[in-house]
Amino acid sequence: MHARVPANPAPEGTPAVVLVHGLVVSSRYMVPTLSRLAADHRVYAPDMPGFGRSEKPPRALDIPGLARALDGWMEATGLESAVLAGNSMGCQVIAELAVRNPARVERAVLQGPTMDPDARNLPQQAARLALDALLEPPSMLLIEGLDLLATGPLRALHTFRHAADDRIEEKLPMLKAPTLVLHGALDPIVSLRWTERVTGLLPDGRLVVVPKAAHAMTYNAPSEVARHVRAFVRADTIR
Repeated sequence: MHARVPANPAPEGTPAVVLVHGLVVSSRYMVPTLSRLAADHRVYAPDMPGFGRSEKPPRALDIPGLARALDGWMEATGLESAVLAGNSMGCQVIAELAVRNPARVERAVLQGPTMDPDARNLPQQAARLALDALLEPPSMLLIEGLDLLATGPLRALHTFRHAADDRIEEKLPMLKAPTLVLHGALDPIVSLRWTERVTGLLPDGRLVVVPKAAHAMTYNAPSEVARHVRAFVRADTIR
């Protein structure tokens, strides 16, 4: 798996943070947040198999398959554990990994966690995505377009179906790691009601609403995301 790292990484002994991207997109839109955490965190932003610069399996991986791939990449990279921060579908991958191998996940940050049960079908998600496109920076739309071309529409569609079939709400009560849930106040893809439910299902969870942030908040609100992640990593407890 290909992964982005800072040009001048933080030294050993600093907290490790792995940024996990969402559906269709690659780690490219994680770069603004990565750069803001790089001074005092060892930050990694891998491309999941089938996305970005990573290998393309013959078939789209489901959420358990993506979680296994992330687990294997962490093992190969020498990361016994890390703070895992995901956006959108990346939150589903983190939840799956946290249940399968809890020791990997020191803490979790779920940013705009999908999939909202009120919109687990393609027409509804497409409509919400269209609304979000009006709120994201134009450069984010360019990234999404380029990454969709690299992923391929069929792989993107099959991955969407896997994500829609995944039931993150059944896994959240089993997450042992302290978890921060970030909700973009302008996010039309993930409702506040759903993120409140996500937080309530977590044994040790806290919800923070990020003002003026749309869905891809690692790109449209990277300073706020980095600030909350940094404070969360440093906190002894989150309650």
